[in-house]
Amino acid sequence: MGVTDVFRTEWPRLVATLVRDVGDLTIAEDAAQDAFIEASTLWPIDGVPDRPGAWLLTTGRRKAIDQIRRMRRFESRLPALAAAVAVSTPDLAETTDDDVAGDRALDDQLALLVGCCHPALAPEAQVALTLRIVAGLSTPQIARAFLVSEETMTRRLTRAKTKVRAAHIPFEKPSVATLAERVGAVCEVISSIFTEGHASATDTAFIRGDLCEEAIWLAELLCRLVPTDPEVAGLHALLLLTDARRPSRLDLHGSPILLADQDRTRWDQPMIARGLAELARAHSFHRGGAFQFQAAIAALHVTAPTFEATDWPAVLRLYDVLLQHQPTALVALNRAVAVDRVHGPATALAALDAISQADDLAGNVDGYVYFHTVRSDSWPASIAIPKRLRHCSAGSSAAPTSPNGPFFGAVASNSVTTVAYHRSDVSGGLSARDESRATAHHQRRSDLHLHRRQLHRCVGLSSQRQRRAGCNRHG
Repeated sequence: MGVTDVFRTEWPRLVATLVRDVGDLTIAEDAAQDAFIEASTLWPIDGVPDRPGAWLLTTGRRKAIDQIRRMRRFESRLPALAAAVAVSTPDLAETTDDDVAGDRALDDQLALLVGCCHPALAPEAQVALTLRIVAGLSTPQIARAFLVSEETMTRRLTRAKTKVRAAHIPFEKPSVATLAERVGAVCEVISSIFTEGHASATDTAFIRGDLCEEAIWLAELLCRLVPTDPEVAGLHALLLLTDARRPSRLDLHGSPILLADQDRTRWDQPMIARGLAELARAHSFHRGGAFQFQAAIAALHVTAPTFEATDWPAVLRLYDVLLQHQPTALVALNRAVAVDRVHGPATALAALDAISQADDLAGNVDGYVYFHTVRSDSWPASIAIPKRLRHCSAGSSAAPTSPNGPFFGAVASNSVTTVAYHRSDVSGGLSARDESRATAHHQRRSDLHLHRRQLHRCVGLSSQRQRRAGCNRHG
């Protein structure tokens, strides 16, 4: 075990405890970095300490003291911090277990995660801070993840930390009421990170496995910190069940493979088992929520032996419930595809017409590419081809520049074979924080799981991979 192995588990604990000790995010982060730098120098020579977390915390506290001595406004923190260091033995290994792995350490990590997702911070700042402070990604890594320069990401993180200080955002154990109010925002941030990995908006690679894994790790951390919240468990289950299909989602050229055509023997069965167990744990609380319903839909897809054997009536029932919790146009659109599978195209077309006319659904799908794709497929075969072609053309013109741009052009020229798009892994709910922004982002980020085989046969998915633009839900 070396520094790299220790980093994943100890970084969030170390930063969280130092934030509590010094009351300043920047000092805590810098001290934690310095501690790991010292570890990378000494451990290869002296060996890894028996209690690496304790060693890092004591070293981090000493680094923080060095910083504070140079900063007058934090002088009041010095006595307590010096006392914490004074109890350590010369080998730095006597920091208390509660500081490193007990309830106090868990409280500190929860405070850190909730603080990074404070509503005073812009959503992009919440994501960047969470990746930097909680997950421990470097600024260049985060910059690459969102296709911005390192200088731009440095400024974004600096502004976020300045906002934290100016707004006096607390990094302390949240009250029950505060946690209930904010845990949803934390889940949304983790979901956004996973979305970027599942169908990248900012990289030439369609899938960013590193970000998927960071999001799953954050969801696991949140489950440990808030073990009795069913929506946290639902989010964890959703990410596991969705990411389990990753090995089969791209062909050799990096182009998306339709859900109906994916090799199910390549799906990660142990991950599916973990996801199903987590979903069962979420259901055991008997308090339903959007992430749980989305995870239940994903579970129906990953447990079906074939695409044709999917329990579509159950999928439709789940969308009916989800629509009550998330009355958005995108959820209604996904529901319409399930309607098509259960009741046929005529009923699905009526459901699609109702979406455009509804005044009680958040978001607008009229300019959303997949709305026109679904609508074109819902026309009965007896309808004249030109009418179907108009909807296909509308879908093609609405399609953004993306790795799948050539795909939609082909759809327009092969209009008779157009088919319904169904985001089977996850529902398409909009963020309550910023619905209009999410709608625009979502239409540029959806994964191409178009569910009928004839489209795949007739339309060659281009291997050219262009940049995609963002969204706030997984495809």
